[in-house]
Amino acid sequence: MQIWPKGVSKPAVRALNSVGITTLEQLTTIEEKTLKALHGMGPKSIGVLKGALHEKGLQFKD
Repeated sequence: MQIWPKGVSKPAVRALNSVGITTLEQLTTIEEKTLKALHGMGPKSIGVLKGALHEKGLQFKD
């Protein structure tokens, strides 16, 4: 079962796991700028995650 949306790279998944984020909903507890600073997290993956959050009516922490 794929947890992350298609388009999120393996390095980005490893970056998320390194800070304890394993679900889309947990992304609401972290700021976008913090994600951008993670090694392996690129702009494409952040865009995909932002879109997936938006589809669920969610967003990154302000």
